[in-house]
Amino acid sequence: AICGACGTNSIYRRAKSDIWLAIPPALCACGMEISMNILIYRYGSICEPDIIEAFNRMSVHVDEVTDEIYNKKITPAEGITVLKKHLDSGTAYSLVFTVNFFPWIAEVCSIYGIMYFSLIVDSPVMELYSDSIKLPCNRVFLFDRCLYDEFAADNPGHIFHVPLATNIQRSRRVIDNAGSAQKQHFASDISFIGSLYTEKCLYNQVKLPAYYEGFANALIDAQLKVYGYNFIEECLSDDFVNVFLANAPSHYTFPEASRHAWKALVAQQYISVKAAEQERIRALKMLSENFSVDLYTGSDTSVLPHIHNRGFARSHTEMPLIFNQSKINLNITARSIRSGLSLRIFDILGCGGFLLTNYQAELPEYFEIGSEVEAFSSMEELHDKCAYYLAHDSEREAIARRGYEKAARYHSYDTRLLEMMDMALSCNS
Repeated sequence: AICGACGTNSIYRRAKSDIWLAIPPALCACGMEISMNILIYRYGSICEPDIIEAFNRMSVHVDEVTDEIYNKKITPAEGITVLKKHLDSGTAYSLVFTVNFFPWIAEVCSIYGIMYFSLIVDSPVMELYSDSIKLPCNRVFLFDRCLYDEFAADNPGHIFHVPLATNIQRSRRVIDNAGSAQKQHFASDISFIGSLYTEKCLYNQVKLPAYYEGFANALIDAQLKVYGYNFIEECLSDDFVNVFLANAPSHYTFPEASRHAWKALVAQQYISVKAAEQERIRALKMLSENFSVDLYTGSDTSVLPHIHNRGFARSHTEMPLIFNQSKINLNITARSIRSGLSLRIFDILGCGGFLLTNYQAELPEYFEIGSEVEAFSSMEELHDKCAYYLAHDSEREAIARRGYEKAARYHSYDTRLLEMMDMALSCNS
């Protein structure tokens, strides 16, 4: 932040007991008002509007670079030109912010001597293997502890582990402004929003020799029986990876200035996605044969003859009502997310919905299972908990209420962004 009186060019560090950004104006040590300007480079993530709204509530001025939202073929060179235009505009920016990591933005920020905040919300993000992650301008925030453990040593003190968050205020506006007929339209016993991954599973394009295909299928079946620990990558030999990539019609190629993590590529972009596809199909098939299940998806559901395919759900206007009006909101985390909590978990809880999710290693760190959320560790447990909570309304509603209270208190974007600022300011360089 810039002080107009003394020229201080740094973010004002708040005391641990203070949430100064929520109480404008902020003051410099010299007693004058200071302003914070942030430049957000956007590509169209559903998280971006919520992050911008939270910054605005903090009285932070946000400028947006939106070219990539409308031109998905924009090249890094073109992006650099656009970003430099904003950085040269005369506005003194405290930092550049993105959802997920852009190596070329890190390089530009390093040249300009400006901090680069990147909040990782997906997995895998292969750009994290770029050597650009080592630049001192970076403040990289990873939602998955396995990702943190993998990358923290690449830039000590500049890479952090934080859970994701939700926009409580936006969700409440949508829910409170909806009429009874609109709410009833989205009422469900059990609902699931998401892809089956059948249309985006690159594994399905790979034709392996019989021995290697058998190994891969056995590995997937074994992983689907284990919750809370992903062992796919550590089971892959160099020989298997080489054969796999040789039979892949096309695959991601690591740039020269990066760590060439071929095992991670095969494990996370291919086999883990296939595991997610199989888990979702098997779980939804079992549930739809025993309960009324509404699926909001663009995937082909011909393999699920008993499912109620409700089509796409609009993220910001319909999903909050689905979460709020469903008796059970099912979450099946993509297997490429090895330990962390997906965004869907926080959004369901932030809408006051009852959450039934697969067990993740980090789940009990943030929520009390059985009191604020529910979790399953097998298909049998998933079936039994659906049956139980459909028959016990008061218990289900109490868990949903406590989950909402926890999310509202600790997991809003307002809270998370302040935590990120504190972490970033703890850096010595």
